[in-house]
Amino acid sequence: MTIWAPDLSRHDGPRYLAIADALAADIESGRLEPGARLPTHRDLADRLGVTVGTVSRAYEEADRRGLIRGEVGRGTFVRPPVGGELRHDRPDGVGGAAIDLSLNFPIPDIDDRRLGATLVSMAGRRGLSSLLEYQPHAGALRHRAAGAAWLARSGFAAPPDQVIVTSGAQHAMAILLSTLAGPGDLVLTERLTYPGVKSLAALLRLELRGLDIDEQGIRPESLERACRTGSPKLLYCTPTIQNPTASVMPESRRRQIARIAVAHGVTIVEDDIYGLFVPDRPRPLASYAPDNSFYISSLSKTIAPGLRIAYLLAPKRLTERVAAGIRATTWMAAPLMAEIAAGWIEDGTADASLQRKRREVAERQKMAVSILSTWNPATHPYSCHMWLALPEQWTDTGFVTRAWQRGVIVSPSQVFAVDAEAPAAVRVCLSAARSRDQLESGLRILAGTLEAAPHTEPSIV
Repeated sequence: MTIWAPDLSRHDGPRYLAIADALAADIESGRLEPGARLPTHRDLADRLGVTVGTVSRAYEEADRRGLIRGEVGRGTFVRPPVGGELRHDRPDGVGGAAIDLSLNFPIPDIDDRRLGATLVSMAGRRGLSSLLEYQPHAGALRHRAAGAAWLARSGFAAPPDQVIVTSGAQHAMAILLSTLAGPGDLVLTERLTYPGVKSLAALLRLELRGLDIDEQGIRPESLERACRTGSPKLLYCTPTIQNPTASVMPESRRRQIARIAVAHGVTIVEDDIYGLFVPDRPRPLASYAPDNSFYISSLSKTIAPGLRIAYLLAPKRLTERVAAGIRATTWMAAPLMAEIAAGWIEDGTADASLQRKRREVAERQKMAVSILSTWNPATHPYSCHMWLALPEQWTDTGFVTRAWQRGVIVSPSQVFAVDAEAPAAVRVCLSAARSRDQLESGLRILAGTLEAAPHTEPSIV
């Protein structure tokens, strides 16, 4: 962690703005390099003699300006310049940029030529400026129709009037959790789950409870028990390429889970952002309980995260309620971005991008399984990540620290654990590496780290 304490004497105004301005100045001058990890809120507050709330507000302002980013369970980092590569803070004496295998960034494949051609084509249309005006909260009809066409690739015959355009899957989740549940309500999820839902539950003051899982996903008896002993409002889950375990729930299990949820009046929120990577995927869980489920499909992993477009399929009786949630948060998803997404869905660009990403993920999976086969990682041939159980001599934090010292970043299991002791395991992401060569280097470092006992090397400080 960078020992950074800004000089606030040169910056006027409220303390939080002075801290944010000083941060910007130190980044501009090179005092803080891209990837540098900043002090915790508490540490910086103590150094500056201000409240933790002041530092939190300063970091929020810096994040709004695009200067920094926070990563759940890992800290706050200085962002690279636009187009730059993040260089995470490393121990003294360890040179070069770390290979980041901790984040599920998609493999970029929409290049300048393709995007430029799309923008040029749009520029010649009549009425283009109407996209700068207010649109219906749930999205323009054309954009909802494109979303319905995209959802059809997952096996849904989705009516456009039940499809809602949101500013990414995280936005869709925030709307559902805030409109369908209130403070203190119980939300169920897998025992190991996407950290974003943990953050939302904390923000909205919801009680999050983890369900037992196996290689097929949520165990039905665990869901049944939770429904009988509590009064859950929602079940959030990722049945296809589960995050972080990469499991795919089979059809028979999906039927069981849907039946239990319906019997107990529990609404299902299905996050299917990885589903389209799997060629022969089972039908969505929501298809077995269509009147009791919300289904989310995002373009962030399959096409491009910068679009910030996701499609939320809602039961007809609840579409207006969800649309009210859009109004209360962003008013509408950005129409220009929704228009680009719709055009790419219609002209085949989106499908071609998905196919390229699917092929690349499959090749990276083959490489990863070959290099790490000794440790039998849990994964799927079309998953962007794998779940690596560690040998008994390792803890997740110990392994993450040693791998980081050697130049590779992975995510510890505690980031994903819900109300249970985290297992000795890590998530390894395969798509964020810029090339297969870089990925191979990172995987071989992990393999070498696994082979070494924790005490065989001196600590790097």
